[in-house]
Amino acid sequence: MNDFKDKLNSKNILVTGGAGFIGSNLCEELISLGANVTCLDNFSTGFRENLESIKDHSNFKLIEGDIRNLEDCKKACENQDFVLHEAALGSVPRSINDPITSNDVNVGGFLNMLVAARDANVKRFVYAASSSTYGDSESLPKVEDKIGKPLSPYAITKYVNELYADVFKRTYDFDTIGLRYFNVFGRKQNPNGAYAAVIPKFVMQLMNHESPVINGGGEYSRDFTYIDNVILMNLLALTSDNSESVNQVYNTAFGERTTLNDLVSNLKEYLSDFDPKIAEVEVIYGDYRKGDVPHSLASIDKAKNLLEYQPKHSMKEGLKEAVKWYWNNLK
Repeated sequence: MNDFKDKLNSKNILVTGGAGFIGSNLCEELISLGANVTCLDNFSTGFRENLESIKDHSNFKLIEGDIRNLEDCKKACENQDFVLHEAALGSVPRSINDPITSNDVNVGGFLNMLVAARDANVKRFVYAASSSTYGDSESLPKVEDKIGKPLSPYAITKYVNELYADVFKRTYDFDTIGLRYFNVFGRKQNPNGAYAAVIPKFVMQLMNHESPVINGGGEYSRDFTYIDNVILMNLLALTSDNSESVNQVYNTAFGERTTLNDLVSNLKEYLSDFDPKIAEVEVIYGDYRKGDVPHSLASIDKAKNLLEYQPKHSMKEGLKEAVKWYWNNLK
């Protein structure tokens, strides 16, 4: 578990979407392990400040480009040992409002990256899949081989990624691993904009003494997953020597569910340590949101068995860390 440095030191690793929330955290971690990191980003949802700590590092290179452009993908994949493909247009509501752009980036861009990585003889292609793929399946916990019908254009795009990855193994013997992220949160996650994720959005509202709006009655639940668990899963996927572990899709989560009501209660409690007035902020309840899955809980047995995954942070432990980061960086 602790030999990541031995396995990744001096390796050339491309991180697409490397200026984004998850991508920039991965870039930092890989640099700390001695890897040579190339970031490909068009800054449509990523931020230059996310790369501030590594932008001048001798092992870091930034390519401004778009995964919708095959030539940009080919240029970025040159001489790479591994690819961590994080570039995508996230957000269910965004995909409902603009399904065409979501498809262009998440499907067309994904296929461009697969082709470019295959042609560059990349050894392994690890990509961000999504828990949204479970769609209308009501079974809990979510197990990788049991999915339902997608409930949004975004979910369709992420499922198509998995289908393409599988075909590339069968047709071209190209090795991939998909990581179905479950509601990732933590440092550097953007709290602003129409499609901000729920945790940073609620944190910012509470810090400003504004009432957070919960969609529905607040009893929908999610398997909120702290960023360090996601980093660990990516490192395990990159370095696994277990031949069975490759060409698989894994839930990437903690394996515990939290209702939105409990989430807000926890946020108010942890933020009150910095500002006692936050405890008094009222919550507002709005309408249910189209495309939302009512409950999400991951089985992480497959990741434990094939990748030896042992998550580091529970939701509450991660939330305390995230709250501290937001308070120190955004207040």
